[in-house]
Amino acid sequence: MQNELKEYSLFYITAPDGKHSKRIAQEILEKKLAACVNILPAVDSYFWWNDDVDHEQECLLIGKTETRCAEAILEMVPKIHPYEVCEIIFVPIKQGNHPYLDWISSSIRKTT
Repeated sequence: MQNELKEYSLFYITAPDGKHSKRIAQEILEKKLAACVNILPAVDSYFWWNDDVDHEQECLLIGKTETRCAEAILEMVPKIHPYEVCEIIFVPIKQGNHPYLDWISSSIRKTT
């Protein structure tokens, strides 16, 4: 494959617990919008909410995909996510192991 012609991204999604994290990861993978989603089961999150600093223990999902899948993920996740305002951010992958990038491309759907 010619992965140098493709754009790749990492995405980060926080969720309140393992149950929601697993559902989100499963949906993303079943729709072939990402090659892999890692779940870090416990992160301490401190954030502004309703004019106060709040704190929660959350799960963090980290996924690998082609950038072209970002819009589909941004559309799908809020429909199944329990938060009023859910974190979904994308970070470009500037460089990577070419066989790994090829694997990402081969694992996701061909069109979005």
